[in-house]
Amino acid sequence: MSSQCFDLSGDVWGELWISLSSLLRSYTVAHGLHRNAHATVELDEDRILVCHGKKCLELERTGADVNWKREDGSKGALQFTAAGRLSGPAGEEEMDMAAETWARELMQ
Repeated sequence: MSSQCFDLSGDVWGELWISLSSLLRSYTVAHGLHRNAHATVELDEDRILVCHGKKCLELERTGADVNWKREDGSKGALQFTAAGRLSGPAGEEEMDMAAETWARELMQ
């Protein structure tokens, strides 16, 4: 499908943002089940903060652009695509795969 089939307004990016937050919540819960460990996930219009112990992931969004940083100072930039994926230096990735990777790293 071409991107002309999508309404690429801010509402679409906002909905993808909410979906990413939900995926992060779900995957942190799943990764914490066997240890009875919990992460906090805070969401607002342009920021998601996920923390477990001393580990944190902060995501900030401007439109389709998503910047992330970790407690250790590492950081990067991604972008939502019209297909609902995240695109970055390593290519495109499904949002659920990115969320699962982040959750696994946070909950270890």
